Amino acid sequence: MALNTERATRVMAAAAERGIAQLLVTDPLSIYYLTGVTTEPGERFFGLLLAQGAEPVLFVNELFPLEHPAGCSFVSFKDTDDVTELLAAHLDPEQVLGVDKDMPARFLVPLMEAGAAPAVELGSFAVDGARAIKDADEQELMRRASAINDACMEEFSALVHEGVTERQVADQLLAIYRAHGAVDHSFAPIVSFGANAANPHHEPDDTVLKSGDVVLFDVGCRLPEGYCSDMTRTFFWGEPSAESARIYDIVRAANEAAEASVRPGARFCDIDAAARDLIAEAGYGAYFTHRLGHQIGLGEHEPGDVSSAHDEPVQPGMVFSIEPGIYLPGNTGVRIEDLVLVTEDGCEVLNRFSHEPRRLDQ
Repeated sequence: MALNTERATRVMAAAAERGIAQLLVTDPLSIYYLTGVTTEPGERFFGLLLAQGAEPVLFVNELFPLEHPAGCSFVSFKDTDDVTELLAAHLDPEQVLGVDKDMPARFLVPLMEAGAAPAVELGSFAVDGARAIKDADEQELMRRASAINDACMEEFSALVHEGVTERQVADQLLAIYRAHGAVDHSFAPIVSFGANAANPHHEPDDTVLKSGDVVLFDVGCRLPEGYCSDMTRTFFWGEPSAESARIYDIVRAANEAAEASVRPGARFCDIDAAARDLIAEAGYGAYFTHRLGHQIGLGEHEPGDVSSAHDEPVQPGMVFSIEPGIYLPGNTGVRIEDLVLVTEDGCEVLNRFSHEPRRLDQ
């Protein structure tokens, strides 16, 4: 276990471009990304201080007996110690301090009141930008996580049968993931039958499957190394209604059009438009109610969305979702989601599970 100097260097180079010479990282996933050290500190402080020309310092409460990563100084403290004093002793009082968006106010405000730095600025962009570009090892982990999702989706769909409820299906998913080598869900799974699929964030309940229902799975797993997958597939139980079948074809076309538009230099907003415009032209624009996608990696939702409001270009190494949907309240809903990895000349679709419409009762 050691500081990843290449990643830390990229983070601090990005911070320096905006005049930040010292950066306090408190997001546990970002600390893991930079050091390989992982813990959930609860209400206690946990942070990594990066500073130009100085050795990084990891601050850990002694209740968490973590391995000391090579390349870092290690400060262990008790519950009775003054965290503000500990941090201030390692900060340069003449330099702007960057903090990430997850630093709790109970630690940040006392540090500001103590005058530990002349100014405090949001520095999350530096770590977020580094994490957005997956290296070769991370790319392989993202492929592996998606391959598990593909394999498990086949088993998930086999759980659907007459008389089953959404909750009964959802409660069986984790054991299947673990049998395939994952350790957990990457987010609470969504299993929706019929009209419930019109709610993009429906929580599985006691709704019983009935003939003619769509069956929507939005699921993802987390690898032992921490990387996540995310995929949505919509199936049919029995003969689908004409409208369910129609919107399925539209959503599928929108998904595939957006994926075909992904290449270095394409803007996130243009990728969103490739799907959104197609859905709007089919007369369902008002029923595609969310952004097209989100970046993903160690977190299931990472900064940098695929939306009309994001006009930056995509870069090789980025991984994000393409998940158009049409949601008809009280009636039905369809979403089809894949993860894509941006390559040097296009993209690699990480999910291989078919987009073909499928009845689970046959």
